[in-house]
Amino acid sequence: MAEIASLCVYCGSRDKVDQAYRDAAIDLGRRLGEAGIRLVFGGGHVGLMGLCADAALAAGGEAVGVIPEHLMQREVGHADLTELHVTPDMHSRKFKMFELSDAFAILPGGLGTLDETFEIVTWRQLRLHDMPIILIDIDGFWTPLTDLLDRTIQAGFAGPEARDLFQTVTSVDQVLPAIAAAPQPRIRPRPGLL
Repeated sequence: MAEIASLCVYCGSRDKVDQAYRDAAIDLGRRLGEAGIRLVFGGGHVGLMGLCADAALAAGGEAVGVIPEHLMQREVGHADLTELHVTPDMHSRKFKMFELSDAFAILPGGLGTLDETFEIVTWRQLRLHDMPIILIDIDGFWTPLTDLLDRTIQAGFAGPEARDLFQTVTSVDQVLPAIAAAPQPRIRPRPGLL
């Protein structure tokens, strides 16, 4: 049974998205704050990122942002966080988020969210970590991605065990129970391998 102190949330940075996605980000942030689980996220004050962080803070929780220098202005770095780490580049950002986290949850998002998702799943496939990864499939948003993975397996580019690299849930209320039900991680990440 996995016990976590921090959850990294990958999600979109755009504001004009479906209300269901916005509600999910707020709900997840609130649940993390209420549970005393520190939110680790991309550091922006915009889009689902900002909504999730604001909700975690409003619920009495901690929100730790990690943002590269070149996005501080573009994504409007969140000014009211527990901690804000500014990194020199995107690679450093992703590694710092990884270092600060005990598990990962993925809300709907764009290309950056896809990049983060594929990287953290690939690192798990390579046995660089075995922390829980939860894909939050709000209104079927991630169904095309899981269909693509199934196609990749059918075509022989990945084995059936690839489906075990992450768990898919359909609502925010399933995230923390899914993490709690996951095995306690056994692989200690080693920075030199990433």
